[in-house]
Amino acid sequence: MLSQLVYVSNRQVTCPEAEIEKILASCRKKNASLDITGVLLYSPTRFIQYLEGDAKEILRLYDRIKTDPRHRQVRLVSYGSIQNRAFPSWQMATKEISQIELTFRTNVSSPDRQTFKRLLSGQEQSGSQVQLLLKKFFTS
Repeated sequence: MLSQLVYVSNRQVTCPEAEIEKILASCRKKNASLDITGVLLYSPTRFIQYLEGDAKEILRLYDRIKTDPRHRQVRLVSYGSIQNRAFPSWQMATKEISQIELTFRTNVSSPDRQTFKRLLSGQEQSGSQVQLLLKKFFTS
């Protein structure tokens, strides 16, 4: 069953930019063989990752992610079935974010800003809302 999973976590201060590149290289290599696609947003203090693929595969991946020492306080925000992929050709797209970018460079409405704020705080969200919001980061 095609599913999506979104989590947020706190980035460890011991996770430099070079580690982000290692994460992405690993994702792009492994995710292709598992038919998992998605996006990773990151800041100096946070990770937000959206994964889509077979339910069993993304849950297995999430179990491994939870034990990764490069972040802590991993919180599941959204999980459920989807009809279609939001990011069908991206084994792992990425974008560095900041509050300034959200406010000034991304075309988001006031409700989108509230959804993003709840997302950052780890509050459970509708998968479709998160999917639409995250797509805006990659189409603006």
